[in-house]
Amino acid sequence: MTQASQPPNSGAPQRFPVVVVGAGPAGLTVGNILRAASVDCLVLETETREFIEQRPRAGVIEEWAVRGLEKRGLARNLLDRAELHTACEFRFDGERYRFPYGELTGRHHFVYPQPLLVTDLVREYADVRGGQIRFGVRDVRVHDVDTDRPSVSYTCPESSEHRVVHCDFVAGCDGARGVSRASLPPERVRVARHDYGIGWLALLAEAPPSADCVLFGCHARGFAGQMPRSPEVTRYYLQCPPGDDPENWPPERVWAELQERLGASGVPPLTEGRLVEKRVLDMHDYVVEPMVFGRLLLAGDAAHLVAPIAAKGMNLALHDAFLLGDALVAHLTGGDDSGLGGYAQACLRRVWDYQEFSQWLSEVYHGTAAGDPFRAGTTLARLRRLFTSPAAAAAFAEQYLGTAARY
Repeated sequence: MTQASQPPNSGAPQRFPVVVVGAGPAGLTVGNILRAASVDCLVLETETREFIEQRPRAGVIEEWAVRGLEKRGLARNLLDRAELHTACEFRFDGERYRFPYGELTGRHHFVYPQPLLVTDLVREYADVRGGQIRFGVRDVRVHDVDTDRPSVSYTCPESSEHRVVHCDFVAGCDGARGVSRASLPPERVRVARHDYGIGWLALLAEAPPSADCVLFGCHARGFAGQMPRSPEVTRYYLQCPPGDDPENWPPERVWAELQERLGASGVPPLTEGRLVEKRVLDMHDYVVEPMVFGRLLLAGDAAHLVAPIAAKGMNLALHDAFLLGDALVAHLTGGDDSGLGGYAQACLRRVWDYQEFSQWLSEVYHGTAAGDPFRAGTTLARLRRLFTSPAAAAAFAEQYLGTAARY
């Protein structure tokens, strides 16, 4: 899906002030902000509503992001149902080390799986605020975004008709493989990319969490992590070679490695259960600049990807959406262009801050398994410092909670 100079033939064109491409957390948050201000918009999504409401994704939301959703009337179910986490636990050298960031900062994380948040946002946008949304669309293309008359075309799934929507702005919120990012002229785009050279086996287990918080296992055999999702379901990660085949990891091997890498003196074995998801993620980051090209404004994974190492991806998407939605409302209802003019710069400050923290944390997670005694030694020094230096602990807590960067 690439930019075309002219839209295809279709019936009578529609017009909306904003077309939002992609119905993930970023796109739906932008749509809700616009509808709350009585600005019409159209959301286009290639998947079905059922699919996006069930797609397994992240679950850790930082407190500032929840307050941003609450401010915009989008956090009612989240505040009622989310678990609150005030600590994490590192396990290394055969011991457990609890890091009580809630006690240090007075702040916490919310654990609320992304499918539940997307369900809430779709319901609020489409069923409560009367927003227009088209699911299952095909052949989405973005046109003429470098002019003052952009448009988006798509194929209707029911009729197979080509349709054209004219607009003032296109909000590109359709992820790394979507049409929005692909519509940018290659000669005008810089993609800064970092590959970690490792993979994570992402697992979803029908088993209760084996601890009341996130666990980070820094082990010579590789990193392992436990991320609670609900009382019945737990997300696990295992470091593996990049591009590894998930079929190389039968349940017996998975649980043996998890027990070994997350084991520590005085703790019971992990509670095992049926594995309902198993896929390999190759760890990499990227940042796309510019985030704004004419009337096309990128948000979320369309503009930047941060590996799940620090659980920052959904938080960055929400940060972009708050800024973009507010900026579009200010322009379309009051003629105030200051938000749009500063949008990319304001987003990228937090993006690069989170990218730097992800790189630092990656060395903490993976340095002991690098096969290099020097890296292993310096990694263990970093870990020990977190629990012996109040200044190091405060700096880590600030970045882990996302309170260092402001929007």
